[in-house]
Amino acid sequence: MIRVLVADDQALVRAGVRMLLQAAGGMEVVGEAEDGAVAVRLADRHVPDVILMDLRMPRVDGLEAIKRVLAARPASRIVVLTTFAEDANVYAALRAGAVGFLVKDDEPERMVEAVRRAAAGEQLLAPSVLRRVVEGFLAAEEQATAPPPPGLTDREVEVLALVGTGLSNAEIAEELHVGVTTVKTHIAAAMEKLGLRNRIQAAVVAHRTGLVDASFRPVRRGPG
Repeated sequence: MIRVLVADDQALVRAGVRMLLQAAGGMEVVGEAEDGAVAVRLADRHVPDVILMDLRMPRVDGLEAIKRVLAARPASRIVVLTTFAEDANVYAALRAGAVGFLVKDDEPERMVEAVRRAAAGEQLLAPSVLRRVVEGFLAAEEQATAPPPPGLTDREVEVLALVGTGLSNAEIAEELHVGVTTVKTHIAAAMEKLGLRNRIQAAVVAHRTGLVDASFRPVRRGPG
């Protein structure tokens, strides 16, 4: 059962999301928050698998709530709810550690799929969106290219590079001719070794360390 916390200042939105997710099966809404301060408290109380977080809420907005939740529980899976996909706050939220975003007028099936994928640690951003987010990260950091990540196995490096291109677990598995479970294992191991919270941060590391080029293609490395 996937445990979900819904944070939105509109009661009708919260009710609609709750009904949608519970009707889909395999999900339980364990809390509803009308502002960011309540969302932070409920996240600490219920420890949900996924948090759906509206950005524009009174008192404490969604962006600040994301920062507070992740400061306390870095492994939290937060999906942003927004009215406009191009809202600059969406990219700020992704940089803060959210794993993806949903536009409120998306098809209902997309929200159900997003919650399931977020809970499973899957990629939620389309490659075009991931590209903009990664480029924003790199521009803000202004760091020179670093050496390949230390302590990773050759396969973990290979998988990390493919994460950096925006491929899903299933697509990586097909590319490498391995099972999806194997891919998940390698991604989890790489992220743990590198102290990363989500795939967006993993993608940034892949680019910063030269595993992916400017065209979002993996850089093939020879032995040694």
